[in-house]
Amino acid sequence: MSLLPELRYPTVTELVWSARALAAQRPGDCRLWQVGVSRAGRPLHVLSVGQARRAVLVVAGAHANEPAGGPAALAVARRVLAEPELRADTSWHFLLCADPDGASLHVTPAPRSLFDYHLGFFRPAGAEQPEWAPAMLPPDRLPPETRALTGVIDALRPYVQVTLHGTDLGGSWVQLTKDVPGIAEPFAKSAAELHIPVETGASDAAGWPASGPGVHVMPAPGAGAAYPSMPDDARLSTWYHAHRYGGLTAVVEVPMWASDQVDDPAPHPAPAAAMRRLAGRLLRQSRAVDQVLADALPRLDGVGGPLLRAATWGLELVPGLAADWIHTRPADDTKAYIGSVDAFSRRLPLRAAAMLLRVLRETDDRAAPRLERLVEAWSESFAERFGARWVPLEHQIEHQARTIVAVALHARVRAG
Repeated sequence: MSLLPELRYPTVTELVWSARALAAQRPGDCRLWQVGVSRAGRPLHVLSVGQARRAVLVVAGAHANEPAGGPAALAVARRVLAEPELRADTSWHFLLCADPDGASLHVTPAPRSLFDYHLGFFRPAGAEQPEWAPAMLPPDRLPPETRALTGVIDALRPYVQVTLHGTDLGGSWVQLTKDVPGIAEPFAKSAAELHIPVETGASDAAGWPASGPGVHVMPAPGAGAAYPSMPDDARLSTWYHAHRYGGLTAVVEVPMWASDQVDDPAPHPAPAAAMRRLAGRLLRQSRAVDQVLADALPRLDGVGGPLLRAATWGLELVPGLAADWIHTRPADDTKAYIGSVDAFSRRLPLRAAAMLLRVLRETDDRAAPRLERLVEAWSESFAERFGARWVPLEHQIEHQARTIVAVALHARVRAG
């Protein structure tokens, strides 16, 4: 299977260079400013276009392994500069990378396969993710990246925050903290034109009502969680911070590899049984990684760092999540949803294994070859099960860029 991408994702340094060049070319319309520093001292930059008080905030790079957001943000900045009507009464602000430390550790700028992608994979533990840290830590322990992001929201008071995310394999979808009427049509049109499937049953949005295919709106307070064991409460995240000022947040997801098996709205013949089966596989695969970790830990004495923390954190989520799937009624009974959960059940142990593999390779540990075989086999099985096809990078960028603009325009009507 050929999954060779035509281009590569830019580094954070390259994003900042491009933004600085735009600001130099259009000093009357653009400003590049630093809003904070990361835990490791890396600067966090915002590119602002326009000077109106009504503001749109676009956040890229909140997850290190989802690199399409940075170039998509710059694509929108260029469009806003080229189309004066977009900035006539609205200013646009682009946080180029919310987690530059994480981005420095995810090292697959041009993945040729899912296996290649996972060999350089990194995604930090939940409490170290800028958007989700407030859901897991007390205010006095929030990382500086989170404080920088909430500080930008406090300063700009955006009527809409658009945060750019991605999935390794699947389709595209949007999550909204408040409904934005009319967004489903331009979102679906863009996806169709660029041959990107709309993921109609995304497990990330389990329990969120749909206002259109692939567009999900946060449920009303008091609605039961689809996965009670998971720590990611959106109302405690930075997504909800914009609500303090009457705003809302849109989360735009785009796949690196597409699957044409994620948009089937037909009822699954046995969703509860399928969830139990997927929970069983999740537990088995995670135990396989746990066994490698337990064997290697005595030899890793004194070895720590974000890769090992993230791998361990991912494995710790598994027992509770598997219990949720076994004992909780499925949030959706469609084939699309069960397929999305299937993908989710593969990601958790695969990602933990991939990050642990990097730790073992760095220490030349004897368990590395065995774990590498697992990562390779699981990556290939994942790609084969879902018929993975690479989405050209320019299509990933274009779809996110179009959706950002559509959300901003429709949310502006909503805001009045």
